[in-house]
Amino acid sequence: MMTAPRFYLDQPLASGARFSLPPGPARHAARALRLAVDDTVILFNGQGGEYTARIERIQKDEVAVSVIGFADIERESRLRVMLAQGISSGERMDYTLQKAVELGVTAIQPIAAKRSVVKLAGERADRRVAHWQGVVASACEQCGRNQVPVVAPPLPLAHWLGHTIFHGLQPVENRSPSGQQKDGRLLFLSPLAEARLADLPPPVMQDCLVAGPEGGFEADEIAALHAAGAIPVRLGARVLRTETAALAALAAMQTLWGDF
Repeated sequence: MMTAPRFYLDQPLASGARFSLPPGPARHAARALRLAVDDTVILFNGQGGEYTARIERIQKDEVAVSVIGFADIERESRLRVMLAQGISSGERMDYTLQKAVELGVTAIQPIAAKRSVVKLAGERADRRVAHWQGVVASACEQCGRNQVPVVAPPLPLAHWLGHTIFHGLQPVENRSPSGQQKDGRLLFLSPLAEARLADLPPPVMQDCLVAGPEGGFEADEIAALHAAGAIPVRLGARVLRTETAALAALAAMQTLWGDF
């Protein structure tokens, strides 16, 4: 039995509602998937749960649906991980974000590292974040998640460490020497680290995983991570590419402490 196609809609949804799908999802439904009248689709808006809808009419690229039911279903991992990813170029970043969503990340912070090939500012940064948010939404459609992780605007590493880090992370002075704390840990991937993920205790609350761009972080950025109380961890004897390092770490974290 085939699973009903899923569409993310950035709009209110309610049982009994009738409306036309936005142009993007409508074209995908009519042209790519070749759906027909009376076919069932699943709609979600990131506010929790998902809605079953029936296609009432298809006229060229217009697809009208009626919402016939709601299911309070979530497929979130019990492991809460935010990914702070050094910005990489083109499809590499898209791939990392797509697969990170499939692996359960709860939020994404792009890091404008000194060795990031792509330099973003102003309207170009806004367009790229909007594109990344679309990648994340599409990944949620594919993997069944009804909560859509937010992609934050890019920040330099030092600025992020000094001002935002992530929701729930305690100030540096409140952390234990191991980095373990009430609300979460700050971890960063380093091929020079002695500790492995398997050497760490299970997380108490949310973790934040920091991964570098092509070429890794520069010495002052690594020093800033250490000063912020981050725990360096390695993935093995091999150095992984930027687009796969965080994904390997997330898969290992899900195996150790999550729902794998």
